Amino acid sequence: MIRMKKPRKIPLRKCIVSGEQLEKEQLIRVVKNKQDEVFVDDTGKAHGRGAYLKKDKAVIAKAAKRNLIAKHFGVSVDPGLYETLQDLLDG
Repeated sequence: MIRMKKPRKIPLRKCIVSGEQLEKEQLIRVVKNKQDEVFVDDTGKAHGRGAYLKKDKAVIAKAAKRNLIAKHFGVSVDPGLYETLQDLLDG
């Protein structure tokens, strides 16, 4: 009897702006660590609470307009964080 391997489960994450369930490769991770520092996690493995944003300029703009990252984490966020996110999409 030949055993078939199960297809690997692809991890999905939810965008805090659009609410879409997407693969991690289609999202940008933002992290809040124990010191209440909020930053973009390039590796996807930084310690702390994570939030995901779809790699879409309209989504980033909406998050900036409504200050959604600060609301999600419950801390104040430097407005430069949203500029960093936009720069990631441009680069």
